[in-house]
Amino acid sequence: MATRNDIPNNSVIGENSVFEGRFYVSGSILIEGKFDGEIKTEDHLTVGPTGKVKTDIYARKVTVAGTLIGNITASEEVDLLENGKILGNINTPKLNVESGVLIQGMVTITGGQSENVTQVIRQSFGEEVESLISSTERAVKKEKPKEPKPEPE
Repeated sequence: MATRNDIPNNSVIGENSVFEGRFYVSGSILIEGKFDGEIKTEDHLTVGPTGKVKTDIYARKVTVAGTLIGNITASEEVDLLENGKILGNINTPKLNVESGVLIQGMVTITGGQSENVTQVIRQSFGEEVESLISSTERAVKKEKPKEPKPEPE
């Protein structure tokens, strides 16, 4: 698990702390408390085991051991640790997932490609890929859970 001693952090939001607003960090940050707002760092962002974060994260590297509601865009790598919980999308060249992680969202692993992943796959697979991609996109849309209708009173 990511702890305060595992990674040198320039900034820490402690376990019993609450931060709301914009936070632009020069260096790494560890969030053990609650954070709601906008956060960016060009280094490493860690949501610790007690962290509860509601934001879109933009960082070089992201580690989640706590709870995140929001999207992750990492330029290098994302690590999802044992008890990590995420409601949101992930876009990263490399993804590491431990057993016990909960996630709901779309995951795009770019493998370091700067091009659109779908376009790279189209070029690699060949012409007949259009019908396959269309049927896959339809299947993904069908799998989305429908919101329950309210009970009539």
